[in-house]
Amino acid sequence: MVNQFISDASQISDPALHHLSVIPPEDLTYTGLAPTIPRTPADEGKEYFLSPRSDGEQPIHVYDLRLDPDGGPNKERSYIRLPPAHTPYILRVSLDAGTPASKNGVFKTNFPLDGGAFERDKFAERKLPTDFSKPIQVDLPISHAGAFVYWVEYDGDASGERVKGREGYFNVDPKLRIHARSSVLSTDLKPLLPSEGGAQLLPEYIDLPLDGIAMLTLVSKWMDPISQWRKHFQEASDRGYTMLHWTPLQERGASDSPYSIKDQRKYDLRVFDTSIEPEAAAAQMEDILHEAKEAYGLLSLTDVVLNHTASDSYSTSNTPHLTPALEIDTAIFEFSASLEGSDLPTLITSQQDIDTLMAALEEHLKSKNLWQFYVLDVQAEQAAVLSALSANAVIPWIGEDVAGKSVVALAEIARSSCLAAGLMKAAFVHIADDAEALAEAWKRVVDVLNVKLYAEWKDDTQTFASCEPYFTRLTGSESDPATYSLANNGWIWDADPLVNFALPPSKAYLRREVIVWGDCVKLRYGSSPTDNPWLWAFMMSYVVSLAKTFDGFRIDNCHSTPLHVGTAMLDAARKANPDLYVCAELFTGSEEMDLLFVRKLGVNSLVREAGNAWDPKEFSRVMYRFGLGKPIGSMDEACLTSVEELAPPFGTGPPRPCIVSPLNGSIPHAMMYDLTHDNESYLDKRTAEHTLSVAGIVTFGYCAVASVKGFDDLYPKLLNLVEEKRVYEVTGLEENSGLGRAKRVLNGLRREMVLGGYQEGHVFQDEDYIMIHRVHPKTQKGYLLVAHTAFSKRSKERGLVNPIELNRTCAKFVCGFAIDFSSYEAPRSSKTIKGLPGKLIDLPGVVVVQESRSGEPFCSIVVPDFFPPGSIMIFEVQDSVSATAALSSLDLVDLNLILYRADGEEQDATNGEISVYDVPAMGKLTYCGFEGWMDPLRGIMRKGTWAFDYTVVRLVNQTDEFPNLTSEFDRIKKDVPRFLRPKFFAIVISTVYKAARRAAIEQLSEFVSTGHDFTQNLALSTPSLAAGLPHFSTGWARCWGRDVFISLRGLFLTTGIYEGAKRHILAFASTLKHGLIPNLLDSVRNPRYNSRDSPMDYVDMAPDGISILSEPVRRRFPADDSWVAWNDPRAYAYTSTLAEVIQEILQRHASGISFREHNAGPNLDMQMKAKGFDIDIHVDWETGFVFGGSEFNCGTWMDKMGESVKAGTKRCSWNSKGWGSGGDRGVVEEYGEVVGWVGEEGKDAFVWCVCPTVDGKDRLVTYGEWSDLIQRSFEMYFYVPQDSLDPVDDFKHVVDEKLVNRRGIYKDVYGSGRGREWSDYQLRPNFPIAMAVAPELFEEEHALYALRLADKVLRGPLGMKTWTQDKAVAKGLNYHNGPEWGWPLGYFLRAYLHFDMRVGSGREDPMQTLHYLHRALLKPRYHIQSDPWAGLPELTNKDGAYCRDSCNTQAWSASTLLDFLGETSSLEQDKKNFLAGGLQESEDLAVYTWGEDSYDGLGDALQEGGDELNDETFGTTGAVGQSITSSVPEI
Repeated sequence: MVNQFISDASQISDPALHHLSVIPPEDLTYTGLAPTIPRTPADEGKEYFLSPRSDGEQPIHVYDLRLDPDGGPNKERSYIRLPPAHTPYILRVSLDAGTPASKNGVFKTNFPLDGGAFERDKFAERKLPTDFSKPIQVDLPISHAGAFVYWVEYDGDASGERVKGREGYFNVDPKLRIHARSSVLSTDLKPLLPSEGGAQLLPEYIDLPLDGIAMLTLVSKWMDPISQWRKHFQEASDRGYTMLHWTPLQERGASDSPYSIKDQRKYDLRVFDTSIEPEAAAAQMEDILHEAKEAYGLLSLTDVVLNHTASDSYSTSNTPHLTPALEIDTAIFEFSASLEGSDLPTLITSQQDIDTLMAALEEHLKSKNLWQFYVLDVQAEQAAVLSALSANAVIPWIGEDVAGKSVVALAEIARSSCLAAGLMKAAFVHIADDAEALAEAWKRVVDVLNVKLYAEWKDDTQTFASCEPYFTRLTGSESDPATYSLANNGWIWDADPLVNFALPPSKAYLRREVIVWGDCVKLRYGSSPTDNPWLWAFMMSYVVSLAKTFDGFRIDNCHSTPLHVGTAMLDAARKANPDLYVCAELFTGSEEMDLLFVRKLGVNSLVREAGNAWDPKEFSRVMYRFGLGKPIGSMDEACLTSVEELAPPFGTGPPRPCIVSPLNGSIPHAMMYDLTHDNESYLDKRTAEHTLSVAGIVTFGYCAVASVKGFDDLYPKLLNLVEEKRVYEVTGLEENSGLGRAKRVLNGLRREMVLGGYQEGHVFQDEDYIMIHRVHPKTQKGYLLVAHTAFSKRSKERGLVNPIELNRTCAKFVCGFAIDFSSYEAPRSSKTIKGLPGKLIDLPGVVVVQESRSGEPFCSIVVPDFFPPGSIMIFEVQDSVSATAALSSLDLVDLNLILYRADGEEQDATNGEISVYDVPAMGKLTYCGFEGWMDPLRGIMRKGTWAFDYTVVRLVNQTDEFPNLTSEFDRIKKDVPRFLRPKFFAIVISTVYKAARRAAIEQLSEFVSTGHDFTQNLALSTPSLAAGLPHFSTGWARCWGRDVFISLRGLFLTTGIYEGAKRHILAFASTLKHGLIPNLLDSVRNPRYNSRDSPMDYVDMAPDGISILSEPVRRRFPADDSWVAWNDPRAYAYTSTLAEVIQEILQRHASGISFREHNAGPNLDMQMKAKGFDIDIHVDWETGFVFGGSEFNCGTWMDKMGESVKAGTKRCSWNSKGWGSGGDRGVVEEYGEVVGWVGEEGKDAFVWCVCPTVDGKDRLVTYGEWSDLIQRSFEMYFYVPQDSLDPVDDFKHVVDEKLVNRRGIYKDVYGSGRGREWSDYQLRPNFPIAMAVAPELFEEEHALYALRLADKVLRGPLGMKTWTQDKAVAKGLNYHNGPEWGWPLGYFLRAYLHFDMRVGSGREDPMQTLHYLHRALLKPRYHIQSDPWAGLPELTNKDGAYCRDSCNTQAWSASTLLDFLGETSSLEQDKKNFLAGGLQESEDLAVYTWGEDSYDGLGDALQEGGDELNDETFGTTGAVGQSITSSVPEI
């Protein structure tokens, strides 16, 4: 047995180790180590939010974390770093309403939201709001530092199932406080020495951000006794450091390395001047570190070593699998000891010597018969099988059939099985009763097994990469090597840090793959404290005691520390010191693995090393990646934050103003070392001169920085922690102080920049030069560093470098340094450690030249002739400008102009003078308005000011109400450097954009203004009712009757734009002709009447909506339906009320409509045959259904004429809606709804009847009769029974079973016409439209079954498939035969909601239905957020794939979803009542998979450009028409 780790003290016999076994038990209790804090930071945070607001209280910061639909963070947001809670703030968790995670969702986190102390396994809960119409937000009060986990738990699809979402993590930075300092520069920018009052410690305290840490590593064994430490503190303070990193100060082991700790709970007594007791030593250490903080402004951080201890400590026996590794280790040292008296070489002088020794070692190892650890003992195996067979103790073989298999095959099977006897009986059935024979057979199998095992032994032992001792042998190891031989710790190249390489099945020790530390043995914690209570308690007491003394930890060898150990230890440490700062050095090999350690352990900073950069380009990349801060001109703070009012997070307490900022994920904070204490010096790696340039570049990084005294003092070589016995020389800021004076200025300026918020930076590399420009984001004041790197030895010339030009910026020289070495050998000293004789040279001031080019001023910095490699210069730079924008009260028309306007719309409105902005090499913007600028275009704005001019000109020329941006943009163009123009342009644009968007939303209904962002995005997606953008943006193609009235309910009525709805209704009513409203309005100049479907919703939703029926309507055409021009005197010559118009529509349909379109022929429609211009519509008075259309024309939305000559479809209709005299189900139900409404709601405004001619006789039909007739006929004629085995069902309905291809559906039409009867039975997405409009016509169970079928077969990500057949269709006809159209989706959701809540799962639990249907909105929600058109498309290819010919945004696609959301909003109170009733939830509906139809021909649906759709189908347009508002006389 070999000890891998130390785990118990009970067996220790070494006197030197005995002190560790007599620690009082009460000191080693695992629980309760951290002191109890009566009033925790979480308690204080809660009290803050419950207390009244104080005078001068600043707005609360709210950090908004948006989760994915499944309740987890996306990859970028899996780790969130939050700032210190100097004042409590809010972490807001946001989730889209209706997403899966909102279904009875509960947010859980181990942050103590309700007060009390943090416990890793104790979770606070917040129930997610269940309102489908409002944003789902949970506000979490953050009050203290630490590492926290969260997730959302919610109901799954199966009954009773609870789903735990993906975990996310947020780390809160600790609060670090130190004394403030005076400036390191004089008022005239000269560096001040301490004697001159520079950087003097001030009485007041400041909060030090992590980026303000400037840390110096000190090795205590190289310092004088503790009484002399003050001079080291003074030196570090004078050089501008804010924190000291102490290597372990504990009692060291035999090697004398600080990292080989002998007793973790005792300080090394050699540090103290006199003999001292351990308790007194601890107190004295606390005192001196407190003095360092208070008198010198230095925080203290120390290493915590958790995974190993000194090899002269303690042990027990526990890990037998390492026995062969121990024997190999022993054999190697036996071999080494035998070399002296042998013929083998003892001094290596050639490769032959190495080969000779390796061959001899191989023979020596063979003599140890180590293969016996691998192979099976053949005789013993044979005897064991014989014994089992003879005793009839055989376990039967139940694996695969092995009868008749060869010995080799059986050996392969036996490698994974231990049932030897049973296996043999099953394999050799012919000798199953012969025990001797079966045992002999097993012997042959074992021989085969041993072949591979022997080969494995040879492979594991053939080469050893290291001859370092892998085991430490304590006293007693000679007699009991298993107990007193300890596995040394170390590390492995490219190892998985989550795998313990000392546990099975690892062979790392056996194969000598570990790079060992011979003075450290590995600690064995096990999987939990119960595995090793003593060790856990002992190490936890060590960690807690350090946390009480130090401000921070560096986790030594963090990547090899078991995560569960590190987490528990740091949790305990943070209880003792809630604001403990933790940094670590990770060698995991991947940033993803680094992130795992960071978020689990709560590591505040990861060590990064500037010395790893091999050339200037790589160095600049490292600084950009880890030390940039934000890029200069960054727009996130200016453009993404918003000001709101914060509701009390605990339900009580006052509301507070807040600033909301989105969280987009974090990368681990960096601590950038110029050099660490265990890396080679720059003299060895690069050049000595390079140190100065590295010092400058690193300190200009916006991150924590760190150094080592040997770097500042120019030590020529890496010091050996074990062997070095000399002590530091304290040189302060004197002549021989190396980089001391330069570091003072650099660290001082850096501290001031961080505290002043100079968080924006720019890194630029030019040959061997690296420039870093750092500025304040608002004042634009900053500093510029110019560094001449010296990666390789060169002459002392400045080299080639271009002048540094800063546009519209003033610069002043601050200081510069060069370094000159008289020798590259350090002075020899046996007592003190000395650095190279390097002289720091103060460079003379550089005059900055102010110049002008093309009228634009700039400053030019020319690098002086004397600027040798390694030199640095610092300049103060300044440029200032501010920009604001205010928004006056604008109506929705103005706001549409400001926010949107597609290219065609803008050209139409400006007579072609203004079009969408075209960016060279990038293309056109999506919109002319501010929505088009929401992707800031850095490049183009740096080159010129065209974007400013464009924005101003288009708005000034089109509205008088818009705020004047000219002066703001003029200031930016005049005063702002080119590199900052994008930022200030974005500030102005985003400010106006947000104000305009807010102004628009506030003019809409409460449903929208208080709704979630999806509702608001839908409401703003198509603020005009253009048929679609960009294809239908202007002229005759802009305004379609069908599109307007489908869109009117959602975009006008649910949003509260009742006046706009009223104007549209009256405008279209004025154009009534032939009993029809126009399909194409064409600004009422040339309306076209070829549509027979329209809705009727205004009177249901508008306040006092019924009053619109009495509104006068001036009629565009004479009463005899004759065609007159819009400006003919007979136009608008007579007036009707709207009620009379509706009565006329119904009467004309009841009597029958028959006419030929005006201007029939190719000029009207090139795709139509002559007969297609004949319009015939009538009512079948046996059913009440409206019939109409022919194979030559298109009467409903799903009709389209073919356009392909090659396919023979030109001027032919494909859809059944255009054939014969079919009764369209949607039209039938639309009229059924209308006549039913007229007979009930409108009875006071209408004549209650129509007078059709039936069988040659006039008769009177009341609307009630007409409605009842449709009601009685509908199911009989349209429903296809679900059960084909029951002929009675078919008999009750009009069904031709030979034509049925899918049952349980509603026919798309009835009566398609001779030869087309089969098309009645197509499954298309029109029936849900009818269900939403007239649900009373449907039998509820039938309806729900058909909807579930459509859900499975027709529903796509963004719309509904228009046909289920996998059939290629040529151009024109493919428009409605396969593409997934957006607008029917909303009707489907409304219909599903209605019927499922009546007869489906929603009847028992409405939440089931609402959650299920809201899942269908996830893709549209994402699309509208991410698409540059900020809307929903007209149609898509299969499975939501992009279709290039589709309109990118269309009114009715958004409108019908708004309609659905409006209906769910009205159910919120019902939902609350249901939840209060405590009913049990029922099983969710199944989540269906979609069909596999392909629509390869869809790409040709619309050919815009030559504009085949517009020109060929409808003829040329002529002059551009007027808008609807200007062409209709004022009512």
